[in-house]
Formats: sequence, C-alpha cells, structure tokens
Amino acid sequence: MEQKIIPVEDHQLPIEKVDTHAIYVVEKLKAAGFVAYLVGGSVRDLLLGHRPKDYDISTSAKPEEIKKVFRNCILIGRRFRLAHIRFGKKVLEVATFRSGDPEKEDLILRDNQWGYPEEDALRRDFTINALFYDPSTEHIIDYVNGYEDIKRKYLRTIGQPFVRFKQDPVRMLRLLKFQARFGLEVDPDAHIALVECREEIIKSAPARVLEEMLRMLESGAAKPFIKLLNEHGMMSHLLPEVAHFIEKEEEGADIYSYLQEIDRFFQDPLSENLERPLLLSSLAYPLLQKRLKTHFLEREQIPHLGQIQNHTRILVSDLFQEFLILPRRLRYSMQNILLGQYRLTPLHKKKTKRKRIPKDSDFHLALKFLSLRCCLEPGLKKIHEEWQTLYLSQERPQEEEPKRRRRPRRRKRKTS
Repeated sequence: MEQKIIPVEDHQLPIEKVDTHAIYVVEKLKAAGFVAYLVGGSVRDLLLGHRPKDYDISTSAKPEEIKKVFRNCILIGRRFRLAHIRFGKKVLEVATFRSGDPEKEDLILRDNQWGYPEEDALRRDFTINALFYDPSTEHIIDYVNGYEDIKRKYLRTIGQPFVRFKQDPVRMLRLLKFQARFGLEVDPDAHIALVECREEIIKSAPARVLEEMLRMLESGAAKPFIKLLNEHGMMSHLLPEVAHFIEKEEEGADIYSYLQEIDRFFQDPLSENLERPLLLSSLAYPLLQKRLKTHFLEREQIPHLGQIQNHTRILVSDLFQEFLILPRRLRYSMQNILLGQYRLTPLHKKKTKRKRIPKDSDFHLALKFLSLRCCLEPGLKKIHEEWQTLYLSQERPQEEEPKRRRRPRRRKRKTS
C-alpha cells in the first residue's frame, strides 16, 4: 500500500506527551544506524486523547543488535523474540520489523520472519494500531489509512476480517476491547466475521486469552467489555458459568455492579490499583452468594466456614476448568479472598466473637474486596472500618524496648 506521511501540523499528537524514555530509545537506535519508530497502542492512544499505559517500538535492528546498543536490555520469548529495555520499574518493548502473509488463513504459529516497516504494518490487527510515529520529525507514517480511521473513530481490520480472525482468534477479543474502551464504530464486515468465527477463540493459547481478559478488567472499561463479550456469544466459550449467571437479569446485574465499581477505581488516577485476584473475585463472588443461598440459606441453614471453604474451592474450579486455566497462585488467592468475606462478615449474626486477624498472606486482599462491597452495600462501612483499624494496628506494632535477658547463673564446679 502507498505510504502516507502526516506532518506535525496536520495531526494532534503533541510530542510533549510522549514518554521521554521512549524517545531516547528511538533516537539511540537511529544513532546506531537503524530505522526505529514508536508504533501501535501508544500512537493510537495519544491521537485519541488518552494516556498510554506502555510504549512499543519497532526497528530494523535484530534482537541481538538491540541488546548490543542497550546494556539495560534483556531478550525474551521463543515464538516472538522481543527486547525489553528497563528504566527502573518501567519496561519498554522493542521488536524487529516483521513480515507475514496477511491473507493466509492458517493459525499463526511462528512470527520471527524479519521484514520492512510496510510489511510490519500490514501484519497488524487493526488499522488504528498500525501507525508509526517518528519523534525526530514528529511525522506519522501510515500504510493502511489508519489515521483517517482514528479521526472518524472507526474500527477496521487490516485485510479480510474472516481471514484475520482465523489467523489469530485473540483479535476478536481485541476488537471488543477497543470498542468498549473507545466507543468505536465497528466495520460491518468485521462484526459479521466475529459472529461467524467466535468458536475459534478456544484454539488460542489459554494464557493469552486470560491475559487479555485481565487487562480489560484493569482498563476502566470492564463493564462494557463483559457486556459485549456476552452479547456476541463469546462468554459462553470462555466462562460458561458466568455467562449462564449473567443471562438471568437480576443476578447479572450483581456482576455488572461490581464491574462498574472496578471501572471507577481504574478511571480515577488517584486510586490505588486493584490486584488481579481481586478483579476475578468480582466475577465469582455473586455466584458464590447464589450457591450458598441455594444450598443452605433457603433451607434455613447456616453453613460453617469449612462448608463455605469447600463450596468456594468447587466454584473456582468450575469457573476455570473448561478453557481458561488459572495459575495456582492466582487461584489460591482468589479462594482466600472469597472465603475471607465470610470471616469479615459472618452469615451467623448472633455469634459475636472477638475479631482477630488470621495468619493469611491474602487477608489484605480480602479486606480490600470488602471495601469494594461497601460501595454497593453502604451498611458494611462500619464493619470495614473496624477490621481496617485492627489490621493496621497489628501491621504496625508499637516498638517496645527489648527485655533484658537474665544471664544464667554459673554453676560452681564440684571439688573432690
């Protein structure tokens, strides 16, 4: 396709908002004799008026050549060979220009064929993600008419959508992600292809799908994303238990209420982040409440913690057994958060035991989830404050002078 150069006076991407470390990496690669640009999500987000979460850089330098230029660089990946350049806690991802056949229907299994900028742009998923930005000239380089699509907030695949979704089914999740985050109008052909190809999602690597789901829960647009996922029939392939629960209007509203509160957290720049086990617990907690109600409360029985623990373990196993498989640590933390709600707010109202903090590394997450529940149930605020006060008092014990240890008395040797 024809290359279009959008000069600085014709676009709305102020270089002042571009990360200085990203500019430094591009300039250093160019000084070493390579071609290098900012690419993808950071360019898209800046043009749409959003703050990028991360910056990706594409270059003509091979991974080993990138490593020679930057001492703070490590190479990762087997299928996708990438360079990570660290600046403190910040990581910039640098990839070599790649080539590939955008019209080949086969599932992409390897992606280490080096190419040129035009080829790299054509192998990307959507036109809005295929723009290059050159910080030295402040020009945008466009091979796929992506700049015009960004201006009219239009979401379109590069190439035939049916073929592109067959190549990489995760692109369907990304389509719904961008629609949810930015309110984009979706190309009709892409929408039709998504509906026809939705079952292909189970051919993707479960770890990639889980990562996309978790990123969306952290995006500030989790509620519209889960709604779109369910409306397009994809939730039933990924989380069938949640899909079945959402179908019931009243019960589905509970999950959406939690997602709405999570979105408020992530949309507020001053709020602290919510950990991933906590985010997944927001999908599971309404289901656990329903199960306990069906098995015990409707029969006028109050389950003890051992029974609740058993139901929690079974529920988490049921949720993530068919396709999405949670790492053990994530699953364990999620179970502790859910069970912790019934330690913090017991079902048995008559029993009033003295509050004590359990020896549990995930207790602070359970307490944080209780604060999330307070947004939906204001009556819990007093209980949360009491637990929070107790937790902080035990987290920061008063420093006491160490007690002097008495020296043991020396025994006299017996003399014969």
